[in-house]
Amino acid sequence: MFDWVTNPEAWVALFTLSALEIVLGIDNIIFISILVSRLPEKQRQSARIIGLGLAMATRILLLLSLSWMMRLVDPLFSIMDKAITGRDLILILGGLFLIVKSAMELKEAISGEAHDENGNSVKKASYFMILVQIAILDIVFSLDSVITAVGMADDVPVMVIAIMIAVGVMMFAAKPIGNFVDNNPTIKNLALAFLILIGVALVGEGFNVHIPKSAIYTAMGFSVVVELLNIKMRSNQRKHEQNHIE
Repeated sequence: MFDWVTNPEAWVALFTLSALEIVLGIDNIIFISILVSRLPEKQRQSARIIGLGLAMATRILLLLSLSWMMRLVDPLFSIMDKAITGRDLILILGGLFLIVKSAMELKEAISGEAHDENGNSVKKASYFMILVQIAILDIVFSLDSVITAVGMADDVPVMVIAIMIAVGVMMFAAKPIGNFVDNNPTIKNLALAFLILIGVALVGEGFNVHIPKSAIYTAMGFSVVVELLNIKMRSNQRKHEQNHIE
């Protein structure tokens, strides 16, 4: 079980896989942050931690159920001569859920309805329902993570440790990321738009239409940089206006 400890290649795989798991978990953090924004302030951090804990548990359970995961590639039925496997079905349903949920959140954000003086949504959701929605999406996001882990490492302990490290980092980063998203509505709208894109990519993956993840993450990174410049510009403009008033 601990033979990998003396294997340099296993350590390289551990560090590389941990980094990749963190990157793959960014969209999970953003979605969790958007969902928990519907909760009262005092409940948000615990929901983030529990949500990421569910993500870690889901990934480890899938990892330990490799034989079951292998059976997910067996065709269940066909749509227009395309065989649909269990994995495809999870990706398609999860992608559709992500598209619909993100589109609804984006519609509400754009309409500007039901917000308090701080810009937070007045329409609150129950703690339990938020965790249920997080758990559903965790299953979909975990498939990507587990498939990456299986493809990069040979030792299950290495995969499990990499997942635990990645989730630990995400737990540490979840609150500042969540606060930043909450305090910048345009970033939230941008994140929701990209979650819709990720949902489309998941549905496409289910139908064997592959959209490179590198292209998605590059577009996300570029758009975030542009939006950060816009935020800085608006902040400077407000400062100049205040100086002129004074």
